[in-house]
Amino acid sequence: MNNNQSIDLDFDREHIWHPYTSMIDPLPVYPVTHTDKNRIFLETGESLIDGMASWWSALHGYNHPKLVKAMTEQAATMSHVMFGGITHGPAVNLCKKLVELTPAPLQKVFLADSGSVSVEVAIKMALQYWLSQGKSNKTKLMTAKKGYHGDTFAAMSVCDPVNSMHSMYQGFLPQHIFVEAPTSGFNNNPTESELDALESAFETHHKELAAFIIEPIVQNAGGMNFYNADYLKALRALCDKYNVLLILDEIATGFGRTGKMFACEHAQISPDILCLGKALTGGCMTLSATLTTKEVALGISQGEAKVLMHGPTFMGNPLACATALASLELLEETDWHTNVHRINQAMAHLHRCAELDAVKEVRTLGAIGVVELKEVVDVAKIQKFFIQKGLWIRPFGKLIYIMPPYITSNEDIEKLSDGIYQAIEQKAY
Repeated sequence: MNNNQSIDLDFDREHIWHPYTSMIDPLPVYPVTHTDKNRIFLETGESLIDGMASWWSALHGYNHPKLVKAMTEQAATMSHVMFGGITHGPAVNLCKKLVELTPAPLQKVFLADSGSVSVEVAIKMALQYWLSQGKSNKTKLMTAKKGYHGDTFAAMSVCDPVNSMHSMYQGFLPQHIFVEAPTSGFNNNPTESELDALESAFETHHKELAAFIIEPIVQNAGGMNFYNADYLKALRALCDKYNVLLILDEIATGFGRTGKMFACEHAQISPDILCLGKALTGGCMTLSATLTTKEVALGISQGEAKVLMHGPTFMGNPLACATALASLELLEETDWHTNVHRINQAMAHLHRCAELDAVKEVRTLGAIGVVELKEVVDVAKIQKFFIQKGLWIRPFGKLIYIMPPYITSNEDIEKLSDGIYQAIEQKAY
């Protein structure tokens, strides 16, 4: 498109489907012309502080020279080549880095297209593992309510059964087993009764369970629920005791977002299968990885099929792999831990929202800040307010939250926090 040509919003409204948006009465969309660092620039002239890191993926902000260089150089030599029967440096070097960064038992890497596909692959791994062990009865998954794992079918089937698409797709989705969501909060130990109920569920269902899947420490799009590391430790112990695989979905929590490189490090445990995505390429393009242990990988390979039955067309895409490797190197070079701690300290400014009557709770962890209201937010109304304040924040349900890029200054964090406070105070939601 010519830079001088305006974005055709009428065409957009009539023909283009945006996420979770009606084609009869679509939510407003705002035309973006370019991005820079932690700013989004609109065609109408506004410069917005990005509080969302493009759905939690743009850790380094936008247009970082190292990532642009990685993409440009890789595109000039090989943007894509099939991964069947072929390998290449960007994939090998990325997988080396992922094995190095993730907990030690995770040794085998499957590269795919998106977070949802990473979950699909993880579920396939779990099911195929038990089939390969001759245990064809272990076909169910167990998970906690308030979870979100993606929009594809297997992923949907383990999302929260109330605040998701379960009811609409009832009869189509596999029926899995749900336990109550963790209730401890990050700073309080889980209660004895909570852990007893969790063990009771394992005791009842373990013979049919292939795996337990959960987002560690923070359940994200299902309700932004924070929970204590001891819950995760107990979960690991129960999976071991009852011979169930543990799948951790770190698509949203991985790469420093909670204050640890991976959220499972808060509990000092490792999963049998790990899902990664979102921030893997620094928000530049789509890529995911599913990692597993030698035991699971060899178990699958010794089964009837001999192979993991999955192979996306763009698996191991060189352009995405080169960008992901550059992003992970940048993460290590820029002292992400100090930046996340700094952002967390600046988010203390958000806690004054708790004084407002409309607010149920304010919670922060790492580079995540959440204000939970007592009523559902009118997204179109509040987004218009935020844009007038020079902010990009996209709430959902009763939650107004921020997950900014790690380069965001303390001053910008305060502006985001003030904007949220003012929106609630002025009932702009």
